[in-house]
Amino acid sequence: MDRIETALLALIPLHPDHAGEMAGVLSDPALHEFTGGAPLSEPELRTRYERQTSGPPGWRNWVIRPRAEDRLVGYVQATIDGRTAEVAWVVGTPWQGRGLARAAAVALVEHLMEREVDTVVAHIHPDHAASASVATAAGLSPTERWEDGEVRWERHRS
Repeated sequence: MDRIETALLALIPLHPDHAGEMAGVLSDPALHEFTGGAPLSEPELRTRYERQTSGPPGWRNWVIRPRAEDRLVGYVQATIDGRTAEVAWVVGTPWQGRGLARAAAVALVEHLMEREVDTVVAHIHPDHAASASVATAAGLSPTERWEDGEVRWERHRS
């Protein structure tokens, strides 16, 4: 899995050792407002990361490291099935509003579409305006389809 570089940040392939730092990044319960669940402890996150990094080849996960700070601030992920990738992004509360989720999602989608997929999909809660803005910046558009209370967004290779 490639490291993805932009002027603003680097997307670094996930490793279980990221769990310690990421437990703090993802500790705000507000991050789960639209997705449900609760923050995971460092051991729980390490177990999840071990599963994700040893999972099927279509599971791709990166942590986000801004160039301006020597720390992790969130993650992006893609689940690839054939020529379609389902993507998601999360940036910790203290780093929101700085364009990091937007830059990370744009970099991820461009990377995937340049190399291996024809369609990118995201599922976004209808009240999550910030995530809808990120999806729009990454070239995704809302569809009429709903899944589990979320709108399906898509981008297709032109």
